[in-house]
Amino acid sequence: MTTLPTVRPAAPKPAAPRPTSQRHALRNGLLTALTYLIALAFLFPLVWMILAAFKTEAQAFATPPVFVFTPTLENFEKALGGYFPALRNSLIAALGSTLAAFALGLPAAFALAVYPTRRAQGVLTWMLSTKFMPAVGVIVPLFLIYRNLGLLDTLPGLILMYTTMNLPLVVWMMHSYMTEIPQAIYEAAKVDGASVSREFFNIALPLSLPGIFATALLCLIFAWNEVFFALNLTNSDAAPLSVFIGSFKTSQGLFWAQLSAAATLTVLPVLIFGWIAQRQLVRGLSFGAVK
Repeated sequence: MTTLPTVRPAAPKPAAPRPTSQRHALRNGLLTALTYLIALAFLFPLVWMILAAFKTEAQAFATPPVFVFTPTLENFEKALGGYFPALRNSLIAALGSTLAAFALGLPAAFALAVYPTRRAQGVLTWMLSTKFMPAVGVIVPLFLIYRNLGLLDTLPGLILMYTTMNLPLVVWMMHSYMTEIPQAIYEAAKVDGASVSREFFNIALPLSLPGIFATALLCLIFAWNEVFFALNLTNSDAAPLSVFIGSFKTSQGLFWAQLSAAATLTVLPVLIFGWIAQRQLVRGLSFGAVK
């Protein structure tokens, strides 16, 4: 009996790289480069402001720009002269308005999300429409009202202004977060005899904590950066940091280096807090986006 030799199949040749994968790699590389360019374009004014803060006034005004210079802290010494009173006003106004906006906006968002009526969508649309009005169109009647009520250049008046500015944001964002909570949880709580207040405090608020954190951070940033109402409704006693920066433009001229130092000191607390809280902010903004 003759045994036939076993013929082994030849090993497959490695497949040549597909042109599509090369195109994908090229496209990803171009998108990455474009992302870096866009980030650089957004960061360049901030970097330039910080560099100008360490220059002398002559170097800050120099044309062409001076890139090699000896840093100086003289501008920060001058900027710190009126910095801390303005910092206190900004902290009180931003924190107070955020707390007031949440005290009013959270119950409203809960009612519109969990117990909606026929007019719920109309109320939300009306609240959003208040943001469409340009600030310059309402500043004259606001100024007259504040003057008659004695709220000009006061911290309560500034807190009231920032509260009305951030209230639609709180209602809209918290309404979207609370809508994502399954209705079955509320129904189970009702079966157990939970009241509306317990549904709000024991269910809605704990499950919406990421959204609350993100919304609060946005309200703080918006109140911290607001300048138009602060510039027109305050003067000295309640002037926040946004008004303090403008004080470096005087009849003697515009002091670029000192203004840059004051602006650097103004954005520094927000940058530090935003950097620390960036993970919670991203989590809160994406809350409910992925099922």
